Amino acid sequence: MEDKGAVRAYIGSFTSAGGRGITVAEVDPGTGELTVTGTVDAVPNPSYLALGHAEGGPVLYAVSETLPGAVAAFDLSGPLPRPLGAPVPVRGDEPTHLALSQGHLLTANYGSGSVSVLPLAADGAPQAPSGVLPNEGSGPHPGRQLAPHAHQVLPDPSGRWVLGVDLGTDAVRILALDPATGEPTLHGQTALPPGTGPRHLAFHPSGRLAYVLGELRPVVTVCRWDAAAGVLAPVGEAPLSPDGSGDAGLPSAPVVSRDGRYLWVAVRGTDTIAVLALDADGERARPVASVPCGGAWPRDLVLDPSGTRLYAANERSGDVTWFDVDAATGLPRRAGSLAVPAVSTVLFG
Repeated sequence: MEDKGAVRAYIGSFTSAGGRGITVAEVDPGTGELTVTGTVDAVPNPSYLALGHAEGGPVLYAVSETLPGAVAAFDLSGPLPRPLGAPVPVRGDEPTHLALSQGHLLTANYGSGSVSVLPLAADGAPQAPSGVLPNEGSGPHPGRQLAPHAHQVLPDPSGRWVLGVDLGTDAVRILALDPATGEPTLHGQTALPPGTGPRHLAFHPSGRLAYVLGELRPVVTVCRWDAAAGVLAPVGEAPLSPDGSGDAGLPSAPVVSRDGRYLWVAVRGTDTIAVLALDADGERARPVASVPCGGAWPRDLVLDPSGTRLYAANERSGDVTWFDVDAATGLPRRAGSLAVPAVSTVLFG
């Protein structure tokens, strides 16, 4: 009989680069070791994943980072994810991120710069989009900011708003969803310095702060978040490394510790994990160290359910490497690795 208390890892990869689709692994709670139990190659380029719940239990969602883009849903009641129908087009190109909010599935469509909203059936299967919110604008970076490039969609801690991070327009957009239809509307927008190229953001455990990670200008922008008004206000910046070594890289993923004391950032190119210490209220971030990510091109960085380990998805070296985190210093220490070709993301459930 399946152990209902067991923790699984779902690992996405780029099938166009030799990835296996979605890899499923058991997680050893004592060591963090990953043991592969199977793979599912049912959708091209499932580069980002999310978990939801439906009438029948948990559901796994995956983007299909293709042109045009799509999403897929999987039932998780068995030993391997089972597709809930065919992939559904999102009416946008190259979705790189997805999230659930207010009973809908949202995608950030990098290629077209739009955000799509899809209603969900009772079994969790996505339906045709109920709305697509386009964007306009550009930035100064040649080649990367000629047009909008939505890179992340994330519900805020209150569940009232959705924040959309757009690399091409140097902005974070605050979206509201119609409670009946899910139709997205633009509530407001926070501009960042030209050329920042924001990629992802992460919230502080208090829910009152957000850390916006620049990909093209490697900095963390600390912002106050007013959930009542739906306003994101920058209050400061921090570099990613004490010696400036992270300035040559392309940051990918920010992670905040459960106690709000540390911020970790994966940096591609330098192939490091930057460690930043946060002050008591979280409004100031100070870089304290950079450690090797255990491979090449860390596309994603995630914290395990216990909050004591970090997992880096090293795309170009084709591995997931995990680290034990020193609770006193915030420093990650390499503890193991699993080969996963063209890996892009890791999700625990």
